[in-house]
Amino acid sequence: MHAELAPLGFTVVAVALDEADAAREWIEAAAPTYPCVIDADHVVAERYGFINVPTAIWIDEDNRIVRPPDTTPANDLFKDFTGIDSSVHHDQLRAWVRDGTLPLPLDAVAENQNPPTDADQLARLHRRVGAFLRRRGDDAGAGEHLARAGELAPWDWTIQRGGMPLTGRDPFGQEFFDFVGAWNEAGAPGYKWGNAALRRDLATGD
Repeated sequence: MHAELAPLGFTVVAVALDEADAAREWIEAAAPTYPCVIDADHVVAERYGFINVPTAIWIDEDNRIVRPPDTTPANDLFKDFTGIDSSVHHDQLRAWVRDGTLPLPLDAVAENQNPPTDADQLARLHRRVGAFLRRRGDDAGAGEHLARAGELAPWDWTIQRGGMPLTGRDPFGQEFFDFVGAWNEAGAPGYKWGNAALRRDLATGD
């Protein structure tokens, strides 16, 4: 998509919400032609309201958010798991870049975002302290802060799943799939529109 739309002024900025050593091998293997940022402290995620990966947000040339954060896979590798058809997003992206057509009216963008609650903010602080302590070799202290972060933000994937490798747990293991099941049963909280809303409609028959 970047190669196709770059001549029209579009660019991708990829953000890895991971520790540098873990992210670097994937970035080097992909050899991207667009900027890649490693955000070990989740600064970008916090400022733009990312609570899951992969998530995309659209920002126009006037620095306006014109599409709220939503789960938008680059391909259909995990389509059976996510239930998301990546071609839908690719077509919407093309329509925006080429014709200025947006999937959501501009005046509805803000109301479809999720400003953080006080509990969310505190969870992010605990998550950041936990990651810092782990880098310092204090695994016990890291575990305490990461556990508290998970309690405060039970549906934030970047905290729940992102904390698993930091505490020696498998981010692709049964604990993760149990979390996904509970998240779906709770109505896919965290997104007000887009794919999560679609999954809620399918589950309720609306």
